[in-house]
Amino acid sequence: MYRRSFAIALAAAAIGVAPALAGPKEELSMLYQRFVAAQNNRDLGAVREALWDAPEFLWVSDGMSVWGRDALVERMSGFQKAEVWRVEPDLARSTSVVLSDQAAYLHLPLVLTIGPGAKPDRLSFLVSVLGIETPLGWRIAALFTTSAKSR
Repeated sequence: MYRRSFAIALAAAAIGVAPALAGPKEELSMLYQRFVAAQNNRDLGAVREALWDAPEFLWVSDGMSVWGRDALVERMSGFQKAEVWRVEPDLARSTSVVLSDQAAYLHLPLVLTIGPGAKPDRLSFLVSVLGIETPLGWRIAALFTTSAKSR
């Protein structure tokens, strides 16, 4: 069975047909995981690529808004100057809401560890991510973060 599936996928790739392997929920989850990995690797180019390239892109954090992916990348570059920077999403506690074949929300808690190496802060957040399918693939169109209460 494995050989047959592999042969079908190989044949589809050869003629330029990508088999549908994931729906909006899975696409957004994979995109968000790439986005987090890029942040943790301090790869702002990959962070930028994960974001929708439109003036409507929005990041809202505890009442502060940033419009446009360049503005978010610029703001994030300041945070990433900290000696310690680590985003730790709790994917097991995430919830997805599919809006259509081209849009979905992902809501989850995360911990951001940031600051000096000797004693970084551990900040808890709740994050909602709006993902959309664009001609270039899935991109993050909006991020909403709020401080989470301590347990």
